[in-house]
Amino acid sequence: MLHIKRNDQGDIVTLSKEPSPECDGTIEPDSPEVFAFLAQQTGQSAQMIASDLAFVRVVEDMLEVLLAKGVLSFTDLPPAAQSKVMERKSLRAKNDVNLISDDGGII
Repeated sequence: MLHIKRNDQGDIVTLSKEPSPECDGTIEPDSPEVFAFLAQQTGQSAQMIASDLAFVRVVEDMLEVLLAKGVLSFTDLPPAAQSKVMERKSLRAKNDVNLISDDGGII
């Protein structure tokens, strides 16, 4: 659970791992609001966030390869991890942009 402070419009303005008098609310770490807040950050923290998000894709792809090759069974993962993998697969399937058309041409 992360700790947050919201402005009068309900937007997250402060995000913390630790409770503080300033952060009077809580939110799940994988909430879309958290990702939106982090995406708005600038400077070095933004670079780290962008790197983390890109690395998530690498880990997802590696997991797919290990599963496809039978090196790892989906049921070997803890239930919480299975749930997150399925959620990500669903989101990725809905939101991926296809850059190659069905006939093999580039869109």
